[in-house]
Formats: sequence, C-alpha cells, structure tokens
Amino acid sequence: MAATPSAPPPVLPVEQAVEYAAETGHVPANAAAAAAEHDAGGLPQFEFQHWAGQAVYLLILFAILYVLVAKVFAPRLRRVIDERAETVSSAVATARSVQTEAAAQADAAKADLEKARADARATAAAAKARVAAEIQARQAEEEAIVAARVAEAEKAIAATRDGAMVHAASIASDTTRAIVERLTGKAPTAAEADAAVKGAA
Repeated sequence: MAATPSAPPPVLPVEQAVEYAAETGHVPANAAAAAAEHDAGGLPQFEFQHWAGQAVYLLILFAILYVLVAKVFAPRLRRVIDERAETVSSAVATARSVQTEAAAQADAAKADLEKARADARATAAAAKARVAAEIQARQAEEEAIVAARVAEAEKAIAATRDGAMVHAASIASDTTRAIVERLTGKAPTAAEADAAVKGAA
C-alpha cells in the first residue's frame, strides 16, 4: 500500500503555530519563515535596504515638526513674548507717569504750603500792625483825655489860687488896717491899706 502524501502545514498565527507544532510535530510555514528571519539576526532599521525609507520618514517628520514650530509654536511664543514685553513697557510707562504726577502734586503741595505760610505771616503782621495802631490810637485818645483833664485841673487850681490870692489880699489889707489902728490909734483908709499890701508884695 502506497503512502499518501501528507498535506502541507497550514499558515497560522504564532501562538497557534506553537500549539500546532507541539501537537503534530510539524512547523507551519509562516512560523518557519519567522524563525529563519529571526535566526538571520540584526534589527531591520539597521539594515541598509531599509535606510531609504527611514530617511524619507525622517524628512517627513522633520518637515512636519518644522512646520509646527514655524507656523504654530514660534508665533505663539513670539506673541506671548511680545505681549509680556508690551505689558512690562506699559507698566513701566504707567509707573513713570504716576511718579511724574506724584512729583508734580508734591511740588504743588509744597508751593501751596509755602503760600499758606506766607499768607499766615502776612496776616499775622497785618494783625500786629492793626493792634499796634489801635493801641497807639487808644493811647493817644487817653493821653488827650488826660491832658484835657490836667488842663481843666490846672484851670481850676489857677482859679482857686486867684480867688485865694484875692481873699488873701483883702485879708492882708484888713489885717494891716487893724494893726495900724491898734498901734497908732487911727485906722488908715482901705486904699492906703491896699497900697501898703501891694507894696509889700
């Protein structure tokens, strides 16, 4: 009896090929090819025949990365840097403007303070001069009143003195007539007594 040729081993995935080989003792064709390729050794990316494809993929990836950096990332980064620089310059300009305004306000306040001090000094000097003028005017009025009273008193004293002198002359004349009459026994006339008093004065 002639032996019938056996069917070629089927093409199976690696896991099923391993199980098939353990059960039947035959290795599937794809498993044998994979084993032969594995036994050949080396990584595919280091084989010369794959370098052209790898270079093409590398150029494509570099071009994509360049386009992304040039068109997306760099403009965004430049916009962020420009916005930051604009914000910083605006903040610096605002700070300088505020500093200038504060200096102007400080100068204005200093000028107002100096003006207020000058006005206060002028007001104090004017008040002092007014008070001094009022004191002088009052003193002059009081001195005038005192002078008028002194003049009136002097007039009264002079009138009193003149009256006293008139009475004193009359008393002296009477006294003289009485003395002469007592001494001589004869009374002189009033005219003679007055002439004698005036002559003695």
